[in-house]
Amino acid sequence: MKEKNAYVHFHGAPSKGKILMVASSPSVSKQTGWPIGFWAAELTHPLRVFQEAGYEVELASTQGGKLEMDGYSNPLDPSGYSAHDIITLGYMQKPEFMQMLENTRPISDINPADYVAIFLVGGQGPMYTFRGNAELEKIFINFYEAGKPSAAVCHSTTLLLEAKASNGKLLVAGKTWTGFADAEEEFADQAVGMKIQPYRIEAEARKLSGTDFRVAAPFSSYAIQDGNLITGQQQNSGAAAAELVVEMLG
Repeated sequence: MKEKNAYVHFHGAPSKGKILMVASSPSVSKQTGWPIGFWAAELTHPLRVFQEAGYEVELASTQGGKLEMDGYSNPLDPSGYSAHDIITLGYMQKPEFMQMLENTRPISDINPADYVAIFLVGGQGPMYTFRGNAELEKIFINFYEAGKPSAAVCHSTTLLLEAKASNGKLLVAGKTWTGFADAEEEFADQAVGMKIQPYRIEAEARKLSGTDFRVAAPFSSYAIQDGNLITGQQQNSGAAAAELVVEMLG
């Protein structure tokens, strides 16, 4: 098992294959009534790591079509919550990136054999669109059982609360992993003055027997590799998780 906090740069490598990133299609939170989707940094920071390491990236989504980033994750949002995120800001200047968000393939069109790894993008959407999504569970398990790096960060780790391997056991049985922490949910709820999420990933993970769910300090960069399962705690952990994917592929 490997834990990663460091930040490493990769440059100038030739194309080494294609990585599949999967984000939530737009939805509406039943808790807050907000439009929800993917968290920008959890797409752009790993995307940068993959592209600098010489991998092509395809972005798919739960239903296909146009994607929307969570408002608070947009560096141009009036709240200023993610104004520091110059990586996302940089990508937003690139027409190819904005086109990537305009027209995604649905996961129903995806053939896992075409990709060397899978990376699930978090955000507020996955709490509704990933949890209990049998099609996405099947795709993720396909990558995992083929021995390919299978990564999830932040709220996308909700998929792992229910995803079962072909032997009928939970994928996380006997695994050490991470995801959005209760302390981070508490911080977010306090910041906006309401309960944002319908349930909490850490609280649900702690109810599972035979699995080791760990968290680091709130909002620190923290990613864990256990076999070919790679998980990151939250939006500041996307690059660290992506680096573990690249290391495993390398």
